[in-house]
Formats: sequence, structure tokens, C-alpha cells
Amino acid sequence: MAPSPTGEFHIGSLRTALYDYALAKGSGGEFVLRVEDTDRSRYVEGSVERMLKTLKDYGLSWDEGPDIGGPYNPYFQSQRLDIYKKYALELVEKGDAYYCFCSEDRLKKLREEQTKKGVVTKYDRCCLNLSKEEVRKNLEEGKPYVIRLKVPQNENIEFEDMVLGKLSFPSDDIDDQVLIKSDGFPTYHLAVVVDDYLMRITHVLRGREWLPSTPKHVLLYRFFGWEMPKFVHLPLLRETDSTKKLSKRTGSVNAAEFLKNGYLPEAVLNFVMFLGWNPGTEKEIYSLEEFVKDFSVEKIQKSEMAAFDRQKLLWLNGFYIRNLSLEELWGKVEKWNREYSEEAGTEFLAGKSDIEFNMKVLNLVRERMKRLDEFNDLVSYFYKKPEIDKKFAEKFSGDSKKAREIIANFTEAYEEISNEDWTVENLDKISHSKLEEFSYSPKEAFMTIRYVVTGQESTPPLFDVLALLGKKETIDRLIHALSMMS
Repeated sequence: MAPSPTGEFHIGSLRTALYDYALAKGSGGEFVLRVEDTDRSRYVEGSVERMLKTLKDYGLSWDEGPDIGGPYNPYFQSQRLDIYKKYALELVEKGDAYYCFCSEDRLKKLREEQTKKGVVTKYDRCCLNLSKEEVRKNLEEGKPYVIRLKVPQNENIEFEDMVLGKLSFPSDDIDDQVLIKSDGFPTYHLAVVVDDYLMRITHVLRGREWLPSTPKHVLLYRFFGWEMPKFVHLPLLRETDSTKKLSKRTGSVNAAEFLKNGYLPEAVLNFVMFLGWNPGTEKEIYSLEEFVKDFSVEKIQKSEMAAFDRQKLLWLNGFYIRNLSLEELWGKVEKWNREYSEEAGTEFLAGKSDIEFNMKVLNLVRERMKRLDEFNDLVSYFYKKPEIDKKFAEKFSGDSKKAREIIANFTEAYEEISNEDWTVENLDKISHSKLEEFSYSPKEAFMTIRYVVTGQESTPPLFDVLALLGKKETIDRLIHALSMMS
């Protein structure tokens, strides 16, 4: 796996990492993490640390990498510059690459002219035929330069993709790619080929967007005389209602954000398994261990794009939540709050240490939860008195006088219940007897009581809520509502 720290870790990169991991572990290989940090102009401070954390949060641990070392150290490309320069100069000596001293202004004008003419924008090889003396003179004068790949003309560059089959690209459509930039850093194209060879990488899995770059890499393998790895180009990700690539305008695309938004890592992994891969069975629920066992490149789909169905992900996350034990789910809710909650001193963590109470609260709402972040909103009224709107409290009974009457009558009835008899069954029985006594409709009475006690229109069954809140807290909230509405 070779992420670039030029932004946040994309969900598509997580898919690639997962497939890499499964292929390595399932075939007895090593899962290697390499950080491709050679694009210094787009480097984002702190992104390396966030990427490493994200991969670990999803349970994808590497055998070799920048934080643990390995036989092919270093694993940061920015620490391997001498290696890339050595191989680039080797290509120059062999005549497969050349120095280019063209200025940025000239290259910009060239691109503008080519665009106006409607032709492919590519380098015009102005520096290809410079004499050795001219090159030496420019180097001695310290003139800025890049090293470019010399792409052969009038031939087809062919290679085999394990999913797409045999592919061919006309060499005349391929630009003389920059290999070493003017800052001394390699481009992706040189660095990835050199590192994959030196690190003995056998399979290259990457998104379909890199397909046009692969002929350049094929040429480099040819020029160096190296055996090529096997290539696998994965389908791009798209929104379900679009043919365009996945975009943050329609929701999260950052892998870490899904965790922040309350998704379980195992649910997200299960979801991304199927973004371009199909086991050929009806099985939809996979653990990481099961996926490693069943994964094969042959089951990767040939389609250009895979639909990122956000509703399917939400359903799957809810399924995983409901299949956790209460203790497991509580642990994940606590962990989510510690890491991601923006509430200062989250109420249920700071105010309630009664684990038995917390478990009962969680049990009431777990069927309603599709994401971990929903818990706080669903249960906030158990941990703090809600703010209620006087006018809204009148909504269900139709007028303020009747609302106050309902609250007063139910307060009186509930005060007569002993603490020992404060149960769901007794609350249900007494509440329904009050409906008959005062000819209230269930909506009038119970929705009014629900709102002034919880501050919400929708909750778990009312009497379950009141029973768990306890007599004192319930009565206090009813009396408070009465005083507010007087």
C-alpha cells in the first residue's frame, strides 16, 4: 500500500488497502506500507500521521512500514532521493531519458498553443537532441533542469491486466514524462517503478484512473530490464445516482470521517469489500478474516465504476450495531464519545457512572440506532432536563388550558405510585385509567406527557422511559412544565 500525503485518506484508498491486505495475507505474503511523499507542492502537514492512524483504526496492520521498519527501509520516498537519481542517470546514460532545460514559461506557452490547435498537449522534445557539450555547459552553469523519459515513437505499448486482459496504448499519445523534477524529487512514475522493483512487489493494485500511466511504467521496466509485476486496475467509485466519481459534495469521502460520523470500522470494511469485488455467492456479511480467505483477484469486477450506495452502508452499520452485545456496544459508544464527540463533558460520560442504568438506556434505543453518533441525541433527556417550548407543549392537546390540565392530572396520579410500584406495567395501567376518567385521547395525553418529560416527539415506549427515569425525576419534570406554562 502506497498512499500519498497530499490530502486526507480517501475511502477509495481504504478499498485498495483492504484488497492489498487480503491478497498479501491470503497468499502468505507481506503487507507493506510505503509513503509516497515526493509531491512537496501538495504535501499536507499531519496527513501522514492521520493516514497511519486511520489504517490502524480499521484494523489493517502492516508487516513493514515507516514506523516499524523492514528489510527495504526507508519507507518514505522523500528519504530515498539518491536511489531515484541513480536510476534516472542510468536511463540518461543508456539513451532512454534526457535532460530538459525548458522554462516553465516556455512549457506554459507550448500547452496554450497546443490547446488552441486542438491537439494532444505534450512536450515537443525541444531538448531531446541537445549535444553532450550543451548539456554539460547548462549543468555547469547551474541551469534548472528536469529529466524526461524518452518514449519510443510509432509503436504500441502493451501489457496484461489481471482483470481487464490485454491492453494496448499508442506510444505517440504518451508524453515524455518527467522522471526527476527541478527540485530533485522524482515523480510518481519513476519512484513507484524503482521502489516496486527494489521492494520485490509482485502485484500492483490501484484505481482505474492510473491506467493511462501504466504504459509509462511498462517502458521503465523494459528500459531497466526488470520483470514487471502483475497489474490490477480497480473500478472507480461513483455515487449511486451519478456516473461521476465519488465526490465530497454528496457526503464523506474521507475514510476517517466515516468513523467520526459514527460508523463501525468493521461495517465500513464489509461495505467496501463489495466495491468492485463479488464472491459469486449470496453472502453479504464478511469479517476481515473471512474476506482474506475468500478474496481473489479473479473475482474483481471488470466494470469501470462501482456504485457507492450510502444507504446500503447505513443499513449495514445498523445491522452490525444490533448484532453487538450490550457490553460491546456500550464500549464502542464510549470510545466514539472520547474520540469524536464535540460536546464538552458529554453528559452520559460525565454525569452518570451507573453502568446498569447506562445499559438500560442503551437497550431502549439500540434498535433505533444506525450510527454510534446518534446515541447522544436519542438519549440526552435521560441525563439532563430537556428544554421545552411552551407553545409546542400545547400542540397535542390543542390549547394551553387542556395541556396544563393533562399535566396536572397525570402528575397527581403518578405521585400516588410508590417507588416500589414504579414499573412499566403500573405506569401503563394507571395512565390508561386516566384516559378513561378524563376522556383524553392517547395522542392528547401521552404525547403531551412525552414532550414535557423528554423534550422530544419520538422516543422509545413512554412508560419504559418514565420507569427508567424514576419517580422523582419524572414528577420534577412534570411540575417544572406546569410552572412554566402557568
